[in-house]
Amino acid sequence: MIHIRKATEQDVVAIHDLVRELAIYEKAEHEVATSPEIYARDGFGATPYFECFVAEHAEDGIVGISLFYFGYSTWKGKLLYLDDLVIRESHRRMGIGTMLMKNLAKYAIEQQATMMKWQVLDWNEPAIEMYRQLGAVFDSEWVDCKMFHQQLNDWVNEG
Repeated sequence: MIHIRKATEQDVVAIHDLVRELAIYEKAEHEVATSPEIYARDGFGATPYFECFVAEHAEDGIVGISLFYFGYSTWKGKLLYLDDLVIRESHRRMGIGTMLMKNLAKYAIEQQATMMKWQVLDWNEPAIEMYRQLGAVFDSEWVDCKMFHQQLNDWVNEG
């Protein structure tokens, strides 16, 4: 039996464990710079920067998360951005990802978001297939751009 609920500060270790498991799956564990303490501060402190739902199994504890935040589109308005959807490997292909996505979609509607947005790695076929089954729109027009702390620092301080 799976129960979906809003995460609490007591869940930060489990959330971090699942994020590390995802990073290992994506062969990028070395890129994880967060910690449970950072999650406690950034998700449950005075100014929360993210929210999270957890999928809790009666015997196995937290086996999945959907970690997200709200953003804004000048063309569409309020949007919910799903940063990570993670299901413990031992519990994948049991419908837990779909449960978390449906819960998140309901929450987006309740919060008057005009859309839900996320990314998926182009080689993650199981996730892509799940998103296709949910009716997701795959956008080939937009290219993701990012600058990490070092690039930001170098650029701001150049010259």
